Amino acid sequence: MFRGHYKNKKVLITGHTGFKGSWLTTWLLECGAHVVGVSKDIPSNPSMFEALELNSKIKNYIEDVRDFDKLTSIINSEQPDYIFHLAAQAIVSISKINPIETMSTNILGTMNLLEALRHYSKECIAILITSDKCYDNVEWIWGYKETDTLGGKDIYSGSKAAAELVIKSYTNTYFNQNHPVKLGIGRAGNVIGGGDWAKDRIVVDSVLSWNKNEAVTIRAPKSTRPWQHVLEPLSGYLHLASSLKFNSDLHGEAYNFGPRSDQKKSVKELILDISKGWDLSDENVYKIIESNKFNESRLLKLNCDKALYDLNWESNLKYHEMAKSVSDWYREFYLIKSKSMYDFTVNQINFYCQLALSRNKIWIKN
Repeated sequence: MFRGHYKNKKVLITGHTGFKGSWLTTWLLECGAHVVGVSKDIPSNPSMFEALELNSKIKNYIEDVRDFDKLTSIINSEQPDYIFHLAAQAIVSISKINPIETMSTNILGTMNLLEALRHYSKECIAILITSDKCYDNVEWIWGYKETDTLGGKDIYSGSKAAAELVIKSYTNTYFNQNHPVKLGIGRAGNVIGGGDWAKDRIVVDSVLSWNKNEAVTIRAPKSTRPWQHVLEPLSGYLHLASSLKFNSDLHGEAYNFGPRSDQKKSVKELILDISKGWDLSDENVYKIIESNKFNESRLLKLNCDKALYDLNWESNLKYHEMAKSVSDWYREFYLIKSKSMYDFTVNQINFYCQLALSRNKIWIKN
């Protein structure tokens, strides 16, 4: 898996206590990596990071990426071989309430990392994660490509587009082909999976309601999204990093990591499928409120042809496999009350990898 690139390597993850960060930490540990995490706090309660007891398995720094001196000191003392930059303020509703925190975290935090790395003398691969929201959503129905216009009509989208511009300017100014640090950019969206407890997310709202034997309230049951399991983009990030090690032509390139075309399902379909196995009556699955008054922007989906062409990467899970994986994780946590959610999570990662091998996904072998 990933050519054994991560075995005995020092890997630093910013935002490691979050949902995606916890999954990435677990996967890297199973790859034999020595993981160092940097996050300003535990972002939710419950928390996947705490449920998996990851604090005891890695070196853990509770620091804010907006603190340049602290971040630089950690990088210089730990001397990582790989860096995955996930630290961000990722909640759209919070960005509207607190735009300064959102902008400073997503832009300044990214710049601080790049500024620290431009003085870094050791060979290192750094993957910087932004979002599909970095694209200027002009309401078209086809997928956005990496060459499409960046922008955003809201604070969160603007912060992600601005972070991309910072990355581009730093890459062109400081990180030439002779620099020991090589950079890659990953963009993904509509990511779901077990262990997410972030605010204002439909899967999170659903399982929290069902755990109290209540129906989740939804506004737009017919709204569709290209849902993808968290392991899909993470496989892309890991593959991009390992590919950069041997192909400098990938340096500074951005890649979309998105789901299969048949993953576009409505909110209602997703909720009904995830509710399977929870032994809920129909009236306790969902209820609709203000459905006629809710206006939502059209589907924003990604064109992932570049990742297929350059990296031989494509998504792995079928829709029903994704939905079952999400449902099973939360069911294990809330209903079965597993004694080791870490082992259960590892089993899901292994199952994902076995499927990828059986389907001859090239990236899992490289």
